[in-house]
Amino acid sequence: MLPTIEEALKELHIAGELNPGPWVKHSENVGIAARNIAHLVPALDEDKAYIIGLLHDIGRRVGIVNIPKHVYEGYKYCTDRGRDEAARICMTHSYVFMKDEFNYDPETLEEKEIKQYIISCGAADEYDKLIQMCDALATDYGFVILEKRFVDVTRRYGIMEDYIKGWNVIFEIKEDFENKMGCSIYDVLPDIGKTTLLNSKPWTPPRQEN
Repeated sequence: MLPTIEEALKELHIAGELNPGPWVKHSENVGIAARNIAHLVPALDEDKAYIIGLLHDIGRRVGIVNIPKHVYEGYKYCTDRGRDEAARICMTHSYVFMKDEFNYDPETLEEKEIKQYIISCGAADEYDKLIQMCDALATDYGFVILEKRFVDVTRRYGIMEDYIKGWNVIFEIKEDFENKMGCSIYDVLPDIGKTTLLNSKPWTPPRQEN
């Protein structure tokens, strides 16, 4: 069961008060991108796409967190409220390789549970792919082409193993959705030409106090 759009927006607003940061506007823009793309894909529900886009990073409500932590916290938050579809997206949006992401044995309990859940999902469905792609299209200041976003993330975190393989997965998802839409995904993202050209300094999260 999904919350209403109004409920999802309210929950995101509350989460932003608990942990202020650009992630909130990023989440709003992921929702907008997902809704606009889903509007042109007959098999997708644009309201559902908007809601799960809004909530994909809701785990960040608990504070400054790494990828596994915010994934797990978002999953728990949504599951506790009976929102299984949103809970799934909280898990899958950061793992574009799905089960193939875990070619190692996680050490923490959280990561072990994440691995078990992702493996149980099997292949990514259309909503998983949609939010994985929109996560790479949306910043806090608007929408950008994928190449700009990939560079931004690399400037923040450095280049990591399998980054380029992950980029290739997103480009494949982009091409698939464009075939279904009959146009470029960039055609439905407001002001993307202007925001892509902005020279925005990558955001770095503040250090946690010991």
